[in-house]
Amino acid sequence: MRRIVLTFGLIAGALMSLMLVVATVFQDRIGFDNGATIGYTTMVLAFLMVYFGVRSYRDNVAGGTITFGRAFKVGALIALVATACYVATWEVVYYNFAPDFGEKYMAHALEKARASGATEAQIAAQTKKLAEFQQMYRNPLVNIAITILEPLPVALIFTLLAAGVLSRKGRATAPAST
Repeated sequence: MRRIVLTFGLIAGALMSLMLVVATVFQDRIGFDNGATIGYTTMVLAFLMVYFGVRSYRDNVAGGTITFGRAFKVGALIALVATACYVATWEVVYYNFAPDFGEKYMAHALEKARASGATEAQIAAQTKKLAEFQQMYRNPLVNIAITILEPLPVALIFTLLAAGVLSRKGRATAPAST
């Protein structure tokens, strides 16, 4: 199981990490909204590896049958490896190459609020809230926790779907009708 989990998890993690780096490099050109769309689309594609990994385990290790629980466990482990790659990549990128990410995001959010017609009081309140978040986000443990939450919903959905679709219990063969 370890080989399958690592293989498919690292493939998914590499896809998400690569797109994270590319999106960060081109952040000024693509913008935050498009970056989020690209990021979540990449996560969906990457988490297809959960399906393929569970199927590989079922077909090559488990003899063609797998319970929902075992399929969920394999899928969750693949998703965990992929998520760990994503988080590790973000930590390196954020602290070494994009330390101004918070300021850029804050400017983007405030500009979006102004464009939507927010009052000065609303903008001031949002500025305060964003500044507090930005300060909190500088803490590596908070940063890691928040970054884990980004792929988590996608990972959970794909793990549940893969386990549901691929789980099979051993079936007795029916006698041939004459």
